[in-house]
Amino acid sequence: MDAIGLLLFILPSYVANSSPVILGGGRPVDLGCKLWDGRRLFGDGKTLRGLAAGIAAGTVAGYLLAFAGLGTTTTLDFNSRFAVGLLLSVGTMAGDLLGSFTKRRMSIERGAQHEFFDQLLFLGVALLFAAPFYLPAPEEIVFLFAVTYVLHKMTNLIAHKLKLKSVPW
Repeated sequence: MDAIGLLLFILPSYVANSSPVILGGGRPVDLGCKLWDGRRLFGDGKTLRGLAAGIAAGTVAGYLLAFAGLGTTTTLDFNSRFAVGLLLSVGTMAGDLLGSFTKRRMSIERGAQHEFFDQLLFLGVALLFAAPFYLPAPEEIVFLFAVTYVLHKMTNLIAHKLKLKSVPW
């Protein structure tokens, strides 16, 4: 798949990952629950509305791409292309939650930066979720991680400057 095709393929993940910044807020996913270590499961930054908004927005993007026949190989039928968009969206949000969970266990406070958990884990989990239907070639995965890292840094900086995020990461 060419670079544009790969970016279209991963677009539902990008949409899911960015939507909670604009559409999130409200009640935390963990409802204030603390674990054995006395730390929150995820923290206040992961909200039910943000989780739902991320999955919904990414799924809509996946649906639109599936309808247009874009984003994945043409060998997949509409239902499979749609499933890829849905799974990328759910996987993205699961990866984001996993990153927050892991950061809390490592005593990394909410808002503190961690390059892997903040920039790339969501992509890896999204790809794993979508793998039953479609998994890019290894060199395409490397490309996606490199592009995602750069795009994530740039978009977070822009969101911070627009006061949508309190930190630039």
